[in-house]
Amino acid sequence: MGEMIEFPSNGGRCPGYLAEPAGGQGPGVLVIQEWWGLVPHIKDVCDRLAREGFWALAPDLYHGKQVSEPDEAGKAMMAMQLDQAAKDMSGAADELRRRSGRDRVGVVGFCMGGGLALVLACRRPDAIAACVPFYGVIPWPDATPDYSQLSGAVQGHFAEHDDFFPPEKARELEAELRRLGKQAEIFVYDGTSHAFFNDDRPEVYHEQAAALAWGRTLDFLRTQLA
Repeated sequence: MGEMIEFPSNGGRCPGYLAEPAGGQGPGVLVIQEWWGLVPHIKDVCDRLAREGFWALAPDLYHGKQVSEPDEAGKAMMAMQLDQAAKDMSGAADELRRRSGRDRVGVVGFCMGGGLALVLACRRPDAIAACVPFYGVIPWPDATPDYSQLSGAVQGHFAEHDDFFPPEKARELEAELRRLGKQAEIFVYDGTSHAFFNDDRPEVYHEQAAALAWGRTLDFLRTQLA
């Protein structure tokens, strides 16, 4: 449904997967990859968003690299230059603004991408109106977002059994955002594990929780980007 494109990124070019809504009309949503890279699951999320009436763009933060083993993925994630990734995401946000004709867009991210979605929302408050981290992880010591800069609303989706980002940390994030006067709502899904939304990973996919989280995400994005 979608296609690979290139867009400007801080003087260079970044590849990404773009899915267009019917009629080319609708708000824009960035989709930020898990630590595996720009894999079919992330492209499928873009296609699903486009079917729901959104422009959806997933920047390829690994610039062509995909990995399949957790050890490899962990190394790829830690080797990724955060500043470069931030520039690529920022360029993707501007590309979506241009295509959708709207000043502000949304961002949805998974695992590593959930953490990066929060980073982007804090670095580009002018562009991000809605941020949806799924079991977001921020493993880079220098990457903790400055949440005081956030202007968009946050809706987070987290797993009950998640060693990367356990429910108590999710609740701490919600409390911190609210203390700063931000609009934030965090959902924790009982009986789920990290990556419960990824239907390409049957060992962790939880159909019921994934459907509930998806419905909440769509309602949230429609409300915040209306």
